[in-house]
Amino acid sequence: MIDVLSFGLSTLALPSQFLRMAPPYLALHIPDGFLNLPVSLFTWVATLVLIAVCLKQVQRDYQERAVPLMGVCAAFIFAAQMINFPIPGGTSGHLLGGTLAGILLGPWAGSLVMVVVFIVQAVLFQDGGLTVLGANIFNMGLIGTFGGYYLYRAVRSAVGFNTWRGMAIGTVVAAWTSVVVAALACAIQLGLSGTVPMGVALSAMLGWHVLIAIGEAIITLIAVSYIWRTRPDLLFDPPQTRTALPRPLMPR
Repeated sequence: MIDVLSFGLSTLALPSQFLRMAPPYLALHIPDGFLNLPVSLFTWVATLVLIAVCLKQVQRDYQERAVPLMGVCAAFIFAAQMINFPIPGGTSGHLLGGTLAGILLGPWAGSLVMVVVFIVQAVLFQDGGLTVLGANIFNMGLIGTFGGYYLYRAVRSAVGFNTWRGMAIGTVVAAWTSVVVAALACAIQLGLSGTVPMGVALSAMLGWHVLIAIGEAIITLIAVSYIWRTRPDLLFDPPQTRTALPRPLMPR
């Protein structure tokens, strides 16, 4: 989610007393040069390992009919990310989509969808740097698909797995949490890289993204609710009803 808050390079050149006077702008789309080599390499390795695992899992378990659904999901998330909503302070946010992809496709295929989306954004639209693409994919994609999906499933199971209420609460909690955790990871990476003081990064990122995450939760709930009511068999974990549902596209 977020083009909010970007610590401009010109700002970084200012003395520390000016940094304390002006509110820092930090973004989940990290630009080139904002992470040091160790942090950048660590996130690249973690991202590539997870992508390799996802590819292996999808090739082994997913049916070929799931591929068109992955394409449609990627196109929808990419298009939805182009729509910004305003937040206080004159900035704006947009859908991140990791939790939505995880709920629709599962964590493995959902992660691959998010990888494609963020590669296209970085290459064609310069949304985030290429050298730090591993960090951006990890923060905005993999945290949402893996963490968001398993949190969604846990909450839904606790509240009522086959009820709309369980799905709704699980979706809202998972979508909101995924954005906040992504912002936390981004802030820690910037702090460890020495781009900004750790305290400044944490307060700036979390202060805004706890609000931005509300928009993520609302958009994700609207999308999942529509599919739940119209084509529940398309969900990775469809509700079990007395009427037999069509054979799912992906394994449970």
